[in-house]
Amino acid sequence: MTDLLTHAEYTAIAAGIDLPATPFIDGRFRKGSGAAMPTLNPATGAVLATISCAGPDDVELAVDRARAAFDAGAWSAMHPTARKEVLLRLCKLIDRQKREIAVLESLDSGKPIRDCETLDLPETLHCLRWHAETADKIYDSTGPAGDDALSLIVREPIGVVAAILPWNFPLLMLAWKIGPALAAGCSVIVKPAEQTSMTALRIAELAHQAGVPRGVLQVLPGTGAEVGAALGLHGDVDMVSFTGSTETGRRFLRYAADSNLKKVVLECGGKNPAVVLADAENLEHVAAHLVQAAFWNMGENCSAASRLIVHKDVKAPLLERITARLRDWRVGDPLDPANRLGALIDAAHLEKVAGYLRDGDAPQGPFVTPKVYEVGPTDRLAREEVFGPILAVLTVSSTDEAIALANDTDYGLAASVFTANARTAIRAARAIRAGTVTVNCYGEGDMATPFGGYGQSGFGGRDNGLHAHDQYTELKTIWIDLTDPADGEAVQ
Repeated sequence: MTDLLTHAEYTAIAAGIDLPATPFIDGRFRKGSGAAMPTLNPATGAVLATISCAGPDDVELAVDRARAAFDAGAWSAMHPTARKEVLLRLCKLIDRQKREIAVLESLDSGKPIRDCETLDLPETLHCLRWHAETADKIYDSTGPAGDDALSLIVREPIGVVAAILPWNFPLLMLAWKIGPALAAGCSVIVKPAEQTSMTALRIAELAHQAGVPRGVLQVLPGTGAEVGAALGLHGDVDMVSFTGSTETGRRFLRYAADSNLKKVVLECGGKNPAVVLADAENLEHVAAHLVQAAFWNMGENCSAASRLIVHKDVKAPLLERITARLRDWRVGDPLDPANRLGALIDAAHLEKVAGYLRDGDAPQGPFVTPKVYEVGPTDRLAREEVFGPILAVLTVSSTDEAIALANDTDYGLAASVFTANARTAIRAARAIRAGTVTVNCYGEGDMATPFGGYGQSGFGGRDNGLHAHDQYTELKTIWIDLTDPADGEAVQ
């Protein structure tokens, strides 16, 4: 585990960071053609930097350079082992600067530095290394064609990829996308969230230093209207990989329909249930997982367990334990490693989350203290994705009622089941309509397991695991006739 510094030491690092603030196009930083945009420290409201945003001309330039790089083959046709070595060099460069990058992530997003240091940076590196190592280890296949033909099924990089990032996990979601996309041989154009551009820009710079050719990894900070939409509608972008809200995800499906029918993969929202049945063992263990599930990253997490569906027989003792554990979840300055929760991302999101707070509860500046509210099945807190540190508690009297309530949502990203009965656990995990169901724990699997959702939580593919590489490749069948033309009849 990473040794944490003091609050004063992190503050000193923050004061000395060189903040990237311009688009990274064709191997270098250059002034954008769009309007300037301040990026704020969510915890203080202070301007960290003024971002020179990309505009339509920059989108055209980046797509042109990405296509030229792809067609030239400097990366797309590079031997997979060579691509792997470049990506591993990138990991070494990130590792050398990981503390500064962690502070940059915290400053830009409001995330607690303890999470940036102990979770986000290690997982980012693990993701990039994992996919780098797959580059020369994924085999293509042959089909059962008999003795007279050879059937080859091969993967080819899909081409130019637009990766549209969210603001809640800027670094990790960047890695989830560029890891498999670059390993496959694609050219990638990253559009960070408007609130959190800087770590993506820093990683692009390091990738170029590691040997990723010009035009293969570019970053275009800017607005959704000027950059995101332009990439979604561009006829020379072959694929969009998007993580964010369901509402914005719908737009990219429309952009694809209105342009070149580009491939679209969406990882969207969730209203994820944690089902605690009457026979759940060790309620202290259950409470620890539920607090992490609901409040980690200020609840700004698409897989957050924001609905606790609990059997009436264990509700009271479980809520007592949750309340006791929340006393250790300090809220405050993200650069203080003693704090478990930082600031919500911006004023607009703070206002949205505050709208779910009950009378007597209110934000303290940009900070929201974790809340646990008992609700009914039709309450807004039971239906809508809050994306904040609020846990909605629903009471049930049976396993069947719990599963029905868990499935009573338009979303289907993640879920958890807590029970001592293995048969019940397996039946519940199969019955709940979600892309990931954990048993007696909270989590998302690991880098080897696919992550994505049912219903309005996802579309078109999965992140993580070997399945992630399917997003960024096309399958091609090559059929070779092995018969001797002299032995057969002429084709009429």
